[in-house]
Amino acid sequence: MDVHRVSNHNVMDYNFDNMESKHGKMLPCQEDRFDSGLDSLKEDELVSEIEEMTLNISEELTQEYEPWRSAVTEDGDTLLHLAIIHEATDHAFQMIKLSHNHPFLNVQNHQRQTALHLAVITEQPQLVERLLKAGCDPRLADDSGNTALHIACKRGSLACFGVITQNSQQHITSMVSFPNYSGHNCLHLASINGYISLVESLVCLGADINAQEQCSGRTSLHLAVDLQNPTLVRRLLELGADVNCLNYGGFTPYHLTYGRQNEEIRCQLYEKTAQELRELPDSESDESDMEDLDSSGDELYDDIKFGK
Repeated sequence: MDVHRVSNHNVMDYNFDNMESKHGKMLPCQEDRFDSGLDSLKEDELVSEIEEMTLNISEELTQEYEPWRSAVTEDGDTLLHLAIIHEATDHAFQMIKLSHNHPFLNVQNHQRQTALHLAVITEQPQLVERLLKAGCDPRLADDSGNTALHIACKRGSLACFGVITQNSQQHITSMVSFPNYSGHNCLHLASINGYISLVESLVCLGADINAQEQCSGRTSLHLAVDLQNPTLVRRLLELGADVNCLNYGGFTPYHLTYGRQNEEIRCQLYEKTAQELRELPDSESDESDMEDLDSSGDELYDDIKFGK
């Protein structure tokens, strides 16, 4: 998944104007805008400023925590958020070490992103592990309802996915089934984006392969058909997906092959679908429903646009 598909609402304006620590030290200003650090991780000048900010307070860390932990940008980002975004890894490690089981680790910015969210977005699995072992809560959701695990599944981050699941065993059942605000759980997101290895791992972890997303009741198998992904369809069937499951409109996955070009998918599903469920259901809305299905395209399954 392209890093630039992180939605525009994740843009954060790191404006340090009028921000001052309790010791009267003005924090540096930065006029440029950054999209969760994804477009600016290598801005040498800004990284240098972040390091200087952290170094200026490093001598006080073991004696007075409040000025360090309470400093935030106008977008709600703490120094830990900034250190992660700009890959000031040593300083992030230091702050994490000094904040074991402290609420500071779970501070959410104005996009409700925690340090853990940002560590996954910036693909830093070592930081993800440090944060989780220090007490960061993996169940917290951002303003799209995504936990850090949702983001890992959406982005196809195998490393971060592995670290999160290995260090969140006590919450794993609820985490894999938890829907975001678009109605998608982690399995749906992995399926939508075609990450078959993540689909396999989620099912092994206990994810319900027949779970229906909340917008239109489609299972991962329905989604795989709509995305015309024969490899995923085959693997889901091997993993035990129910071909006879109906979405909220009364359609089986096989019904969704109508008007679609992939004959391999059609043949796979035809053989396994119950005979009485092979024909389209009779309904006054059948024609319009199928027109919607035919014109939907992959765009329908974007995590933000889905269900519009």
